Amino acid sequence: MVEIYARWLDGATKAGFMLSLAAFVAYVSGALPAYVPPAALPQLWGLSAARFAEATGAPQGWGWLALVGYGDYLCLAAAVLFAAVTLVCYLRLLPMLIRERAWLDALLALAQVVVLATAASGVVAGAG
Repeated sequence: MVEIYARWLDGATKAGFMLSLAAFVAYVSGALPAYVPPAALPQLWGLSAARFAEATGAPQGWGWLALVGYGDYLCLAAAVLFAAVTLVCYLRLLPMLIRERAWLDALLALAQVVVLATAASGVVAGAG
C-alpha cells in the first residue's frame, strides 16, 4: 500500500509541477491575460488580504475558480492542485484499507480526508 501511495504522490507531484510551469509560462509570456496586471503588483504587495481584494476586485472564497482563464488565477489553480495531492492519495488508499479491514489505518485516512476537505471548504474560516 505504501508503494501505491508513493506512486500516486510521485505522479500527482510531477503533473502538478508541469501544470504549474505551464501556467507560469502562460502568465509571464502574456499568452493569458492577467486579472491583476503585473505592473500593479508592487503597489499591492504590502496590502492586507482584505485591502488587496478591495483594491483589485478579487473574489472571496472559492470565487476565484471563475477566473482561471486569467494567467494569475491559473497559477493559483496549479498551487491548489499541489495542496490537494495528499487528499487525492488518501482517497486512493481508503477503499483498499477498508477492503483489507485495516480499520485503524482507514479511520486515520478518513480523518485526514475530512480535515483537509473541511479546511479547503472554508467553513471554519474566520472562526476563533
